[in-house]
Amino acid sequence: MKRFLDLLFPPRVDELAVRQATEDDVSSRVSPQLSPATRPGTVTLLSFSDPMVASLMHEAKYHGNRRAITLLGGVLAEYLRDLDEDVQAGTLIPIPLGKLRRKTRGFNQTEEVARCALGVLGAEGMSRIVLHANILSRVRETVSQVSLPRAEREANMRGAFGAAHVLYPETTYIIIDDVLTTGATLQAGIDALTAAGAKHIIPIALSH
Repeated sequence: MKRFLDLLFPPRVDELAVRQATEDDVSSRVSPQLSPATRPGTVTLLSFSDPMVASLMHEAKYHGNRRAITLLGGVLAEYLRDLDEDVQAGTLIPIPLGKLRRKTRGFNQTEEVARCALGVLGAEGMSRIVLHANILSRVRETVSQVSLPRAEREANMRGAFGAAHVLYPETTYIIIDDVLTTGATLQAGIDALTAAGAKHIIPIALSH
């Protein structure tokens, strides 16, 4: 049946790559690194220059591909599993989309990956980290970072986010984005959390 459907609706190149990817393929590519692009530094998990990683990111972001989201969720769960031992109370916060972009796309791929990761950890009965997707919000719409020169990205994102309420200083806030380039988006989120009272912030990017 799948071959017949592929004849009628030829799959995308990225879609084919995701179909062929296995958990071991993706896990073998995980190499956490600390990027100084933000303050505090961001932990990056995968290299976007790897064609398989790029396919996973594209399929998750633009098509809501459940297999891509599941594979990326496994990567995040693997990192959070180790982090969980050092976090007494952790809150996972995905970078939010603007209302228009969320409405057009219908989902936030980073939030979906985060939910998948915590689902894996929850099934193992070992996570003290919870997801709060509404702590951060876009207080103004921004143009896509992809369309901007590197030098303009920080100005585009400055003041783009606000935190919904005063945060608990003793909680560790883990803010996550899909791709780290200049770090402008994550830094804007970090700044909003800091302004709301967060003292312990760990930024994570699925890829860089």
